[in-house]
Amino acid sequence: MNRQEIYRYTKEWVYEAGVILRESVTMDLEVEYKTSAADLVTEKDKEIEMFFVKKINATFPNHYILGEEGTASDQKDYNPQHEVVWLVDPIDGTTNFVHQKRNFCISVGIYDNGKPVVGVIYDPISDEMFHALAGEGVYLNDQRMKLPSKVTTYEQALISMNHLWLAPNDFLYEQPIQQMATDIRGFRCIGSAALELAYVSVGRLDGAIFAGLGSWDFGAGYILLQEQGLSVTTLAGDGIDFFKPSSLLTASKELHQVVQSNYIRLK
Repeated sequence: MNRQEIYRYTKEWVYEAGVILRESVTMDLEVEYKTSAADLVTEKDKEIEMFFVKKINATFPNHYILGEEGTASDQKDYNPQHEVVWLVDPIDGTTNFVHQKRNFCISVGIYDNGKPVVGVIYDPISDEMFHALAGEGVYLNDQRMKLPSKVTTYEQALISMNHLWLAPNDFLYEQPIQQMATDIRGFRCIGSAALELAYVSVGRLDGAIFAGLGSWDFGAGYILLQEQGLSVTTLAGDGIDFFKPSSLLTASKELHQVVQSNYIRLK
């Protein structure tokens, strides 16, 4: 596998798909519910996923595609640990896409035999592409991004988290999270997990907490975070299985330890 070639194609295709989405925000959209009124899908989600399916199948016919909207190449005896797999989220932040016309992104992560290779997250409205080829650092458009060397303490931390975990829920005990809300500098919720992970990777956020993500949600973001030397685990502190739904906690090593030890209590 030519990693540089795949990296180049991925950035080109993600940008091309982003142009389609940027032009579509002024159009009337057909919106459907998936699991609830808060879980939306549009015809553009399906169109963009099919865009990637056609590009990948035509250029890399032996690669496997795992997309949020259920589109995948027809490949028998699929084993993600022995394939090149594209994890594609055509619109991460569909609710934002529908309501705000911003704060959404395209996310594509590529794994070879279970190992991270390429991560690309593109915000078409801000025209910001966060991208990485494993071992070569994280870039925002054409600029290589380095995180500040100064350690962020938990009192200074700005952490991405959904407000739902502050209320009674099925995943986390809310009382420690409520305490964290008073101890840290603040919480933020953009409404796009992939974009929030990209922001952590370039230092706009200090950490992120997610109770349940699909592989396509974190596939690209994981690669960016790994390139920056950040800790990325499940909320239980285990390693991430790239090809299964997962919780996720990411931050610097020091902040990750504080958050997980002091504030995360799983039900």
